Amino acid sequence: MPSQPKVAMDIPAGDTMRQTTCYICACRCGINVHLKDGKVKYIEGNRNHPVNKGVLCGKGSAGIMQHYSPARLRAPMKRVGPRGSGQFEEISWDEALELATDWLGSVRKKDPRKLAFFTGRDQSQSLTGFWAMQYGTPNFAAHGGFCSVNMAAGGLYTFGGAFWEFGDPDWDLTKYFVLFGVAEDHASNPIKIGIGKLKARGAKIVSVNPVRTGYNAVADEWVGIRPGTDGLFVGALIHELFRTEQIDLDYLVRYTNAPWLVIDAPGTARDGLFARDASGNPLAWDTAKGGLVNGKAAGITPALTGRRDLPDGSTARPVFELMAERYMGGDYTPEAVEDRTGVPADQIRRIAAELAHVAFQEEIVLDRPWTDWAGRRHDKMIGRPVSMHAMRGISAHSNGFQTCRMIHLLQILLGSIDSPGGFRYKPPYPKQTPPNLLPHGASGDIKPEMPLGGPHLGFPHGPEHLLLDDAGQPSRLDKGFSWDAPMSAHGLMHMVINNAATRDPYGIDVLFMYMANMAWNSSMNVPGTLDALTAKDDAGNYKIPKIIYSDAYYSETVPFADLILPDTTYLERWDCISLLDRPISEPELVADAIRQPVVTPDRNVRGFQEVLIDLGARLKLPKFVNEDGSPKYPGGYPDYIVNHERKPGIGPLAGFRGADGEDSCVGAPNPDQLDKYIENGAFFGLHMAPEHAYFRHANRGYLDWGIEKGIRMSAEPTIFQLYSEPLQKFRLAAQGHGDRQPPERARDRIRAHFDPLPFWYPPLEEQAVSGYPLHAITQRPMHMYHSWGSQNAWLRQITAANRLYIHDSVGAQIGVVDDDWVWLRSHLGRVKCQVRLMEGVNPLTVWTWNAIGKRKGAWGLDDDAPESNQGFLLNHLISELLPAGGGGYRYSNSDPITGQAAWFDLRVAIEKADGAGETEPRFEPLGHASQPPSPRKLAFGRSFRKART
Repeated sequence: MPSQPKVAMDIPAGDTMRQTTCYICACRCGINVHLKDGKVKYIEGNRNHPVNKGVLCGKGSAGIMQHYSPARLRAPMKRVGPRGSGQFEEISWDEALELATDWLGSVRKKDPRKLAFFTGRDQSQSLTGFWAMQYGTPNFAAHGGFCSVNMAAGGLYTFGGAFWEFGDPDWDLTKYFVLFGVAEDHASNPIKIGIGKLKARGAKIVSVNPVRTGYNAVADEWVGIRPGTDGLFVGALIHELFRTEQIDLDYLVRYTNAPWLVIDAPGTARDGLFARDASGNPLAWDTAKGGLVNGKAAGITPALTGRRDLPDGSTARPVFELMAERYMGGDYTPEAVEDRTGVPADQIRRIAAELAHVAFQEEIVLDRPWTDWAGRRHDKMIGRPVSMHAMRGISAHSNGFQTCRMIHLLQILLGSIDSPGGFRYKPPYPKQTPPNLLPHGASGDIKPEMPLGGPHLGFPHGPEHLLLDDAGQPSRLDKGFSWDAPMSAHGLMHMVINNAATRDPYGIDVLFMYMANMAWNSSMNVPGTLDALTAKDDAGNYKIPKIIYSDAYYSETVPFADLILPDTTYLERWDCISLLDRPISEPELVADAIRQPVVTPDRNVRGFQEVLIDLGARLKLPKFVNEDGSPKYPGGYPDYIVNHERKPGIGPLAGFRGADGEDSCVGAPNPDQLDKYIENGAFFGLHMAPEHAYFRHANRGYLDWGIEKGIRMSAEPTIFQLYSEPLQKFRLAAQGHGDRQPPERARDRIRAHFDPLPFWYPPLEEQAVSGYPLHAITQRPMHMYHSWGSQNAWLRQITAANRLYIHDSVGAQIGVVDDDWVWLRSHLGRVKCQVRLMEGVNPLTVWTWNAIGKRKGAWGLDDDAPESNQGFLLNHLISELLPAGGGGYRYSNSDPITGQAAWFDLRVAIEKADGAGETEPRFEPLGHASQPPSPRKLAFGRSFRKART
């Protein structure tokens, strides 16, 4: 018998094939969708696509069942029963849009702040943010604030790039790869392709993660670290590099602020700031000239150590000396951190030695001439073949911003940022450091029927850029860019519902959300969130008066909305994966992509982007109407994609611009642009010159080319900020200096955490609670993504219920075996669930798969579905607020610098539960009478079979 069935490969999968972009996770792979009689029959990877090169994961292939899900919404709906009841009546699109226009229009005329517009992982944030800016509300943000803002901000403030969409390891040349806290669904196909390359070449892979599954299971070495202590581990690696004097000093002098002098004047308003000349240039000490010089100048020979006298009588020391002093201290020795991290000191020392050996003894030399920013010609490109990648396991801690900075500091000390074999930027990165995009939305910027003066989200350089009212209180509903989270960058979406219901800092009139399941798996403290959505004032009115929600599926959030605007599936709509938003570029390729409708909806639904543009015209938002008040984009979203210009010549898509379609990145709108994309496989790619491939933070050719192509704002080099002056400016304010100072309750918090040199501190929940000895985290399974996959009939067959995975020693301690029931308690509440024992987990850590548990009545699932009877969420245990501190004020459960949701700070206790039963807590089933009944059994493909004779 053959081991595999014989499949005829020459039979067409369908009668039509159309190319578009996958949307089952955030990879945005290219796909070929094969149709038969107008229905989707088969989905495969597009071999020419730059992201996946033909590879497609199980999620992508199962997109068929995502598209044909019985949970799809079918028509606009208006609530007719209490919130949560699921009692709706179907209405026409005309009525739905008139109702939305009336609600939104009245708010805009009175006080635009009273609209809170927040979106999930919609991949069209350049449009949604632009719409909110034209509306005039300060209250806009998207998914990043509760997912990865620490990762983005930590990198952008440090070296103008970051992990994830901002850059990649040099998969073809790296020899030593360290993976920190990356779940299996993130960058799924690109990472699998990359790891395959590393395995084929024999490169070493080290994974740092409390759990050994997925990518971590195929690593050559697993570091089963205790959650939230990665910064300590990295600090110990840095300690070893300093102790053994294995640091790329030439790289530091050329590309970083390591030589810049930091003023040492305790108690003054200048303490900790850079010493500067009359023109504002940072100062360094030139050993050849024996004096102070411009630290940015080329050709200097700066000192990296030594106290220097300044003209005003104060003294200053170089950043490098301050770094050495910190990391050579006793707090970061391998012996000092091994108990807290769970990583033996000998293992730390060995990994540090291996990193240094590969970086300096196995350097890569490319015979590729290039010119640096100062005009100096280099015959070769010299690389340090050490690369790293990190994601949510680092980001989702309240110490994540500083930990992210420490990981980047480690890479920079080794000289491996954008060098051959190291971490590589993806265009349009690198940006300047700190980024020059500032947030907008302070109270003085908000006026009825007027747009904001600029984007909501950005990167403050100091207290002067906070978004506050005249009394110093938060201007934004989520308290982003206030003293609670000064450098929030992506906002705090996880705080919006709670703050709106408690009217802290103020109440709103309309909550408008898109594709954000905030009533379930995207929310901390689910019971509290449900209370907030249904809370009423003394007069019996909802404290959040109106909720508009758009989604493609009947999620747990739909029943709590007042107006439903049903979205299409990703195979039924236009989309734009833009350089203005979340790019799909590769390190040597400027790239973007589109989605095109490959099938026609069989329901009364419209793409959300289409609806948003229609609402913009109905509301007469300035950039959505012409001078005569007519719609600026009468052709809807495709019209916007082609003809919108953010700046002259720069629009949502970079490819096929200009009247003849021959321009790239910059050029006039081309009416045939979308057709060109479709002909090209639904994507565009522009290869960079080989001499621009590396050192792009200081590569003269790339910097000039970036200006020409509109992806750089400045031809100046990006200087790596090992020491972050913006952080010190906030700390000085907390010490009583400057015009803007934090309230008394926040002074100690800011002084403690806004250290300009990266450092480690215990997660905030760990500091605030006791009696909970275990860490609890989630992992995302490779075959699912957020909550999207766990309603998919094919993917559900892999995982339809989750277990709590615990270490064998924990099981022995409480006397449980596989499938026994336990109670898991936090300071907020408790959950009842079943366990599985395993060895590949940090002994002090319990974990489960994310977002498998579902509420009855949602997602078209039967009431006896495993997801709602055996599945569970850790979210019930995670508080959106930290315990009250001095004075009774409760901060959000977030990173104090960026406001990143601290999902992985959760501390728990575990005990055996009596008997069996169902998971708890239990909630009443959601009403779903507005949805057609789901079939008892889902099957696919029968209609394509030929009748047998």
